[in-house]
Amino acid sequence: MSYSKNETYSVATTQNIQESIKNILVNVGENVEREGILKTPERAAKAMQYLTQGYEMDADQIMQSALFSEKYNEMVIVKDIELYSMCEHHMLPFFGKAHIAYIPSGKIVGLSKIPRIVDVFARRLQVQERLTLEILECLQKNLNPQGVAVVIEARHMCMMMRGIQKQNSSTTTSAFKGTFEQAETRTEFLKLISSKLY
Repeated sequence: MSYSKNETYSVATTQNIQESIKNILVNVGENVEREGILKTPERAAKAMQYLTQGYEMDADQIMQSALFSEKYNEMVIVKDIELYSMCEHHMLPFFGKAHIAYIPSGKIVGLSKIPRIVDVFARRLQVQERLTLEILECLQKNLNPQGVAVVIEARHMCMMMRGIQKQNSSTTTSAFKGTFEQAETRTEFLKLISSKLY
């Protein structure tokens, strides 16, 4: 089942991206007729469309497709969700893991939908801070739970490859809503995501 608003990018859109990439290659001094570069605009356009497919996806639709009534009212955690995104400031990748929890209030969501939601928002030009909040707000809106918690740990190529060039740095962002704003619940969540239970 596809959750895209549009099944495919238009031919015109793909061609426009290819032309833009070709212009970049020319302007950095590359020979666009060279064998190794000849198909780079086409390949790079497809890669860019894949990496930004989140713009074409509907997070609410994904959540609504797998909501179930359930009396369970304890913490549900999905942790170590790999994420790959692109910094909106330099269009360079950042990557890491998301840890997400919620405490149901009559509704649960199919577990696979939580990583899907991460991908919807990560596959856009992003900043880690906004990505964290968008995931939290989507869960809050669609589940109306007692509480939601999101922690993201990521490494940013814009810091590692250019500028300050700190290869070992990482960034952690967090957002808490409802019962997770209470110190006891938040501490339990943070303890659980940092432990290895299997």
